[in-house]
Amino acid sequence: MSGGDDMAVWMQARANERASGLHRGDKTSRTITSFSHPLSAALSAPRKSNPWVEILNDGGYRSDGRRQYELRDISIDLAQQGTADGSAVLTHGLTQVLVTVFGPREAKMRSQTLHDRAVLNVEVNVLPFSTGERRRRARADRRMLELAATIKTTFEPVVQTGLYPRSEIDVFVHVLQQDGGLLQTCINATTLALATAGIPLLDFVCAVSGGVHATSPMLDLTTLEENDLPHVTVAVMPRTNKVTLVTLETRLHVDRFGEIFKLACEAGQTIHKEMRRAVKSRTSALITAMGGGLGHGPGADVLERDIVMDDVHTNDDF
Repeated sequence: MSGGDDMAVWMQARANERASGLHRGDKTSRTITSFSHPLSAALSAPRKSNPWVEILNDGGYRSDGRRQYELRDISIDLAQQGTADGSAVLTHGLTQVLVTVFGPREAKMRSQTLHDRAVLNVEVNVLPFSTGERRRRARADRRMLELAATIKTTFEPVVQTGLYPRSEIDVFVHVLQQDGGLLQTCINATTLALATAGIPLLDFVCAVSGGVHATSPMLDLTTLEENDLPHVTVAVMPRTNKVTLVTLETRLHVDRFGEIFKLACEAGQTIHKEMRRAVKSRTSALITAMGGGLGHGPGADVLERDIVMDDVHTNDDF
C-alpha cells in the first residue's frame, strides 16, 4: 500500500470515529509548561515587528498567551495506521503531522539498492486544506522536496541502516495542519514512527524551533512568529548530546544564534521526555496484549534497550 492509500485509510478511520463517538489507539496529550531559563540580553539591534499584532507584550506574554520559553501543547497518537509497520500522529499546538513507515522491505528498484545498508526514502505530502491558502501542491514542489531532503539527512546517521543491507525503509510524511514549527513536528513524528516500526535508532531525535523578538528569545514559534522573526530549528539526540540538524533560513546575529541554539538544545530534553513516555506506554500496551506483564520477567530489564538502541556504537562519530 502506498503512502497516499494509507492516508486515505487514516482519514476514513478518523471519520468513522467521529461518527460513532469512539476513540481508538494509545494517545498521549500533555501541556508543556514554561521552560524556565534566565533571560539574557541580546547584542544586535531590535528587529521591526508586525505593527498590527503584538508578538510579545510588556507582560512577557506572546500572541497566543504563552511565555517566551513555553512550548505548545503536545499530543501523541501511536495507534496503528492501515498496513504501515509504524506510524505516529503528532500535534504541536495547531500543527499536526501523520508519519507512516514501511519496511525494512525489499527495494522496488534493484539499481537503487546498497549492498551494505538499507536505503532511507522520505516523501512529504502537504494536504491542500492544511494551510490558509487552498491550493494543491505538486509532488515536485520545491518546498516539499527540500523538507523531505532535510528529514532524510537528519535521520540517515541515526537509523541503523547497516542492519538491513539490500533493503529500503520508506517514510511518508503527511502534513494535516500547519501553524508554525512544521519541520520540528515532522522530525519528532518521524522519530516516533520509526520507533513504533521497531527500527533500531542510535537515539531519539528531538527538534525545537526558536527565534528572537527584539532582545527576547522565544521557543516553539507559530506561523505568525516565524513570518515576523528570525528563527532557527535545532534537532538534537538527548542521550548522546549530539546535534543532527541546524537550519537557519533568515539572518541572525551570531551572539543571538548561540543563545537560541542553547535554549533549543535544552528544550529538546523536555520534548524527549514526552516522546519517551509515549513510546514506553505503547510498548507496555503491546506487552500486555501479548500476555506478558510489564515489570515481570527478563523482558522488563531490556525494555529500555528495545525502545532505543543508544548503547550500540556509542563511540562512533557521525
